[in-house]
Amino acid sequence: WQTENGVLLPSLQSALPFLDLHGTPRLEFHQSVFDELREKLLERVSAIALEGKVEERYKKLEDLLEKSFSLVKMPSIQPVVMCVMKHLPKVPEKKLKLVMADKDLYKACAVEVKRQIWQDNQALFGDEVSPLLKQYILEKENILFSNDISVLHNFFSPSPKTRRQGEVVQKLTQMIGKNVKLYDMVLQFLRTLFLRTRNVHYCTLRAELLMSLHDLEISEICTVDPCHKFTWCLDACIREKFVDNKRARELQGFLDGVKKGQEQVLGDLSMILCDPFAINTLALSTIRHLQDLVGQDTLPRESPDLLLLLRMLSLGQGAWDMIDSQVFKEPKMEAELITKFLPMLMSFVVDDHTFNVDQKLPSEEKGPIPYPSTIPEAFTKFLQENRIACEIGLYYILHITKQRNKNAFLRLLPALVETFSDLAFSDIFLHLLTGNLTLLGDEFALEEFCASLFDGFFLTACSRKENVHRHVLRLLLHLHHKVAPAKLESLQKALEPTKQSGEAVKELYNQLTEKLELRKPSPAEVTETPSMELPLPTVPTPTSR
Repeated sequence: WQTENGVLLPSLQSALPFLDLHGTPRLEFHQSVFDELREKLLERVSAIALEGKVEERYKKLEDLLEKSFSLVKMPSIQPVVMCVMKHLPKVPEKKLKLVMADKDLYKACAVEVKRQIWQDNQALFGDEVSPLLKQYILEKENILFSNDISVLHNFFSPSPKTRRQGEVVQKLTQMIGKNVKLYDMVLQFLRTLFLRTRNVHYCTLRAELLMSLHDLEISEICTVDPCHKFTWCLDACIREKFVDNKRARELQGFLDGVKKGQEQVLGDLSMILCDPFAINTLALSTIRHLQDLVGQDTLPRESPDLLLLLRMLSLGQGAWDMIDSQVFKEPKMEAELITKFLPMLMSFVVDDHTFNVDQKLPSEEKGPIPYPSTIPEAFTKFLQENRIACEIGLYYILHITKQRNKNAFLRLLPALVETFSDLAFSDIFLHLLTGNLTLLGDEFALEEFCASLFDGFFLTACSRKENVHRHVLRLLLHLHHKVAPAKLESLQKALEPTKQSGEAVKELYNQLTEKLELRKPSPAEVTETPSMELPLPTVPTPTSR
């Protein structure tokens, strides 16, 4: 039996007793020969998949699959069967069904085979994609609520190319391969989830996925996605965080080029523009344009570049409504946004310039001119009723905070208590605001500043919005040492979590309490401090930086 079933090589028979002398079992010898042959077979299968005419090579592989498939559950043979299936562009339907029905086989097969299963089985594909989408949203939220508060490294710091290297985007790209049907399925999942949750991070993933396939030069998908060139151009703007004139013309060309009967593409374009990274770029560019217009004595309505930015902001902000209603036309721009709201923002810029010039002039007997403290009622109304005005207004406030312009910040802050669908209490705005407020760190020692910021703004929403509670605690964890002790104590009481508060709030509150405990001086130190202190002469504080 050994002779009949052994390796039939005449020269081997005399060599085998040597192995016996070394105490090597025949099993070990046969196993190593088997492994070696399997490796050779795997190499040969991969080679067959690349040589000869297409029909011939696939015929060979199909024959091989037919012969070997019955042994697919044998662990030693399974890799060969899987390798043959991997190299077949179309595995026979019957075989795919058998693989799909067996959990272990399904798990073991290559992604190339799974794609063939998924494309006719949307529910199974959805089960594979769903955990990745959840992970993606969680990653975005973790960045927004990160304890590292910095004006230099925030949510929008990573470049588009870096973001596309993320685990989820890479996995989805691999799962899709060159399969247009799977790509369409993923887009459908993203649209459905965006509609269900209104979560704008799904829009980011829509753009990142397309650009990831673009990086890999997968023309099979890029050429059929009507948004490809628009997204590519916008991606370059996001990288620069600015829409320059040349790219603005290109983007306008794409929007103007949407033909009659193809309006549905506006739904996809609006989703690409609803990506927070796109909104951020458009809003920053808008603020920059407004400042340039002030210098040029030009009104917003006379700037075509500015009008295009507003058009794209409007399309992005209207994405949810458009996809929900399935009415694919660009939202109508309100004339008052251009004729009243933007000139009002420009007047704020002028107020700052005027005030700064006044400060430099020699003061006359009438005394220094105070900074304007009132805000036009129309400004507050715009922020409450017009989504685009609200978005631009919030970005203007971020801009003045980044410039350390305390006066302008305190003047406009009251307008943020009530905004269009509570945009001023959204995670992205609060994430950026807390980062920019670190630049005004020294102002936290002043009662007036803290009262306006905490009592007048943050604490108005803390009890009804847990995310605001978290952002305030993040800010205090970073700047608690700058806040006056009495104010800090009252804030600590006001921010104490309730029974309904989530774990994240309780955890942050405990971290803050621990930090404050560590800062409290020991009783021995308290008695010694008076003798160390010298009376300091009072210095009048300048009214402006």
